[in-house]
Amino acid sequence: MKNLDIPRDHTIDGSINLLAEGYTYAFDRRQKLQSDIFQTRLLGQPAICIGGKEAAELFYDRELFQRGGAIPKRIQKSLFGEKGVQTLDGQAHAHRKQMFMSLMTPDRLQMIQDIVRQQWQSAALRWQSTVQLELVDEAQQVMCRAACQWAGIPLREQDMKTIADDLASMVDAFGAIGDRYKEGRDARQRTEQWVTELVELIRAKRVQTDEHTAAHVISWHRDLNGELLDAKVAAVELINIIRPIVAIAYYVVFSAHALHTYPETHQKLIESFENGDDTYSQWFVQEVRRLYPFTPILGASVRKDFTWKGYHFPEGTTVLLDVYGTTHDPKLWDEPQQFRPERFADWDGSPFDLIPQGGGDHRQDHRCAGEWLTIDVMRVSLEFLAGHIEYEVPEQDLSIDLSRMPALPASRFIMSHARPKSSSSRF
Repeated sequence: MKNLDIPRDHTIDGSINLLAEGYTYAFDRRQKLQSDIFQTRLLGQPAICIGGKEAAELFYDRELFQRGGAIPKRIQKSLFGEKGVQTLDGQAHAHRKQMFMSLMTPDRLQMIQDIVRQQWQSAALRWQSTVQLELVDEAQQVMCRAACQWAGIPLREQDMKTIADDLASMVDAFGAIGDRYKEGRDARQRTEQWVTELVELIRAKRVQTDEHTAAHVISWHRDLNGELLDAKVAAVELINIIRPIVAIAYYVVFSAHALHTYPETHQKLIESFENGDDTYSQWFVQEVRRLYPFTPILGASVRKDFTWKGYHFPEGTTVLLDVYGTTHDPKLWDEPQQFRPERFADWDGSPFDLIPQGGGDHRQDHRCAGEWLTIDVMRVSLEFLAGHIEYEVPEQDLSIDLSRMPALPASRFIMSHARPKSSSSRF
């Protein structure tokens, strides 16, 4: 049977359009072409874009796709680091991924919740002497303190702001060019040097770490050949623990944005907290993750020739999964542009439709090992925002520009006169 022609985006090269349009690049073309698959060229090379639930299931078929070589060097030099778990495949990936999953035990997840709760309490006390603040910056500092404490990384108070800013710059650089990208690349170089030295000190037993912490586990992790990771690679992986926790600050800001934009949800949250029922807050968190922009696309390369739905995928071709478009697909989500936490009352928990941090299996696939941690930290932070403090939201530009990757409210969410509630929820 003759293969079908893949619908084509006739742009000479889509790279500039991807950077200019951001999150909506793939989804807009899928809608225009009325297809869950289209072909284009990116950086001068053929590429196939796919989206939707079935496409996500395909994308996470380990027999058909590999990640090695699919992540551009510019992303490795800013966001992910080189030779990290995101660049591995097969047994090497499974072995390294297990190292990360070993850190996500119930006890450790409870610990990060407790630490984040304590850090928000401390922040609320500091805020009483501040008239106005940008929630983005404050949340990044809270997450940096919590991440380092949980991971067993010594953090001096005088270094905290610099380290938080550097970790945030790595995240801010992933869809950037020019100065913003350079800042992220330089921040990674500084952070890798610092963490590499820490790994060497841990191995020399000049810094003591609890055996259950990420700093200890990663510093002493051995590869499939029984060798310790190169100290710089170990540093990359340790940063792959703390950087994503700092990135949760984006979700904290989006949660505040949702509380302000959809005030009817605020009272429902308060009632659920008072009743000791986390169901609605869980729905709320999942809806924030679904609706608000986080990951735009993910990339892989075709391991071997295959055909899907009559379309031919040649070996070596770059394939992009439309993550943002899948979480906004009207075939999967009723009224996808509406913020409706209640939709998750009937959600079946599929690993291929709610994929803001990747899809598939946490242990075997490239789905984020810290997804559970993200959800837990978001829920604790939401309880803080909705139940523990009071604040005003002055007039500001809360629009979210989807052409910017990563996206945030234009004003970075300004809060004024933040103060603890006289009688707060479970904090």
